[in-house]
Amino acid sequence: MVRRFCVMGDSEDVWSDISDSEFLSIQLDEIDEPCVSGAQSHGNEEPCAGRSPETSPQKAARAALKQIWSRSPLKRRRVSLYSMNPLEYFRRRHLSVTLLCEQSWCEVKVVCGLLRPLDKKAEMARPEVKMGAEIHLKKALEVHEEVPILVLSREDDEAVRALNVMQKIVTLETGMCVREFPVFGVLEGVFVMGFIDELSYDERGQLVLSELKTRRQMSIPRPAQIKRDGLQVRLYMLLFNGMISGSVSKSDITDHLGLQAGRALGTDVLNHARAMGVQADTFGTLLEVMLRRLALSNVRPPAHLRLQYCHQGSGDPIGTEDVPFEEPALRAELQGYLAYWTGNREARGVDIEDAWKCQSCHYQASCEWKKNNFPTAHSHEKP
Repeated sequence: MVRRFCVMGDSEDVWSDISDSEFLSIQLDEIDEPCVSGAQSHGNEEPCAGRSPETSPQKAARAALKQIWSRSPLKRRRVSLYSMNPLEYFRRRHLSVTLLCEQSWCEVKVVCGLLRPLDKKAEMARPEVKMGAEIHLKKALEVHEEVPILVLSREDDEAVRALNVMQKIVTLETGMCVREFPVFGVLEGVFVMGFIDELSYDERGQLVLSELKTRRQMSIPRPAQIKRDGLQVRLYMLLFNGMISGSVSKSDITDHLGLQAGRALGTDVLNHARAMGVQADTFGTLLEVMLRRLALSNVRPPAHLRLQYCHQGSGDPIGTEDVPFEEPALRAELQGYLAYWTGNREARGVDIEDAWKCQSCHYQASCEWKKNNFPTAHSHEKP
């Protein structure tokens, strides 16, 4: 398992697509305020680090946005609602599976976390979050050996992801278990990324896609949480099937992520690729090799989706839940979530019957949705 050792100028989407193993190596001060070309420059005319050169319309838009960002936070948020969609406002080239699952729990909570990155830092620094990441890392190291690689560009970063995919596809073809498998692809026009916890074969030789969840209580979670966790494995299934069926193209990756196919690979990445027997000098060539390898693979779609729950303190298993997969229903649900990101509707909070979720929300004290829709939500008990 290649582990990225990053030296890059762009911290965009720091938390959105990392694996649990990578999470532990990230410093909390790497997360930035939402940056909309020039929003952080404070008068500096240079664009954000790592971005492609701007066109004349983009420069004009950036000048207008600098005026927006010079106003109070409340005013600039209101103005920005009419000038860009959330993907643009939060400078998201892609979304992560985990972010979409958070959105299914409470959309307003996701937005609060993006608008208030300092509070998001505090939420990510909670002991239970790090403990869960440590358990996942320990599980991954049971079947993979880490190899540190220095990456010098965003293209290097994605090249490492491609190398991991190729390495783990070979492992799956031998009938062995893999963990932290990178998945990505375009879903309903939006690029989505994530990491599958585990792919393994059962006693009948069928591929099983599993997600490990840790809990403080020694009990299976409530139906609402199982529903959220189930969405995660169903999205992983959709992305994985698209990758092995050849639905992902090189342009999907380069265009959506704003990457340069002709960019030369860094020395560390290049050396590791050659050690794997991969002959590629540029990022685009490496993508072609990876996509061809996926298309020629004999790995079949997972036959089962499974949630595994274990106790956070002891690591003891709690139980499992099998998740059904119906692609039409999943795509319809996904379209509803993506409608917010593409600017077709405003963010929505939880319904009144789910107001119990607010009790454990990091942002409940200042949540306008809660104040406006159910000010006495504290009286609603958890189902």
